Amino acid sequence: MTAALWLVTGTDTGVGKTVTTAAIAAAATAGGQRVAVVKPGQTGIQPGSDDEPDMEVVRRLGGPATVLTVATYPDPLAPLAAAQEAGVPPLALGDAIEAVESVAGTHDVVLIEGAGGLLVPMGEGGWTVADLAMALRCPAVVVARAGLGTLNHTALTFEALHRRGLSGCLVLGAWPDEPELVHWHNLAELPGDLAGVLPDGAGGMAPGAFRDAAPGWLTPLLYGRADPERLRADGVPSPPPDWPEPIDLSR
Repeated sequence: MTAALWLVTGTDTGVGKTVTTAAIAAAATAGGQRVAVVKPGQTGIQPGSDDEPDMEVVRRLGGPATVLTVATYPDPLAPLAAAQEAGVPPLALGDAIEAVESVAGTHDVVLIEGAGGLLVPMGEGGWTVADLAMALRCPAVVVARAGLGTLNHTALTFEALHRRGLSGCLVLGAWPDEPELVHWHNLAELPGDLAGVLPDGAGGMAPGAFRDAAPGWLTPLLYGRADPERLRADGVPSPPPDWPEPIDLSR
């Protein structure tokens, strides 16, 4: 494999993983990278419903070259439980690895979006996205909330990564328009290298506006241009004057 691989996971469900994945895809694409996004297990999509699958959100907002969903289940459950409820064979870890490898040779960046948190059971034998990251030896992008309760969940996620010998960086999935005291304290105290802050409501932006803005939400580590020194200070991404080239720490 020649691509830079990133696992996009979260401290919980609903923290902004999909929009963050789209933002990274948009920033990398704007920088001239050919991007693929892989979703091993999509749940909560009923046949014939109007619900937009995660990879369609990523395609619409971020514009990556390729999106791929390996398995889809109708019930809004963890992928292993959803497969059991649907009466279909659960996804094998080897199939998820094969899906990533199938696009890695023809893309510069491959983003792998998990389901829920790092240790959610994904498929056969109860494997998790942490197991997938270990098999692929790729770092994680941990997407977290900005508000109350995030410190413990985020610390536990990074501890689980580090115990497995995996590295990771932090992105806040939704920074409020009017942050309160708790948000400022969390911004200063959250563990991990802060690599991005997305504004609340980013997923509702028009695709063109989203793609134009996304590089300013992310630091060069995630192919953006936000100043890493300013994110912790004011929560508002601001590009440095020289816009440094992205730093590839994924290999």
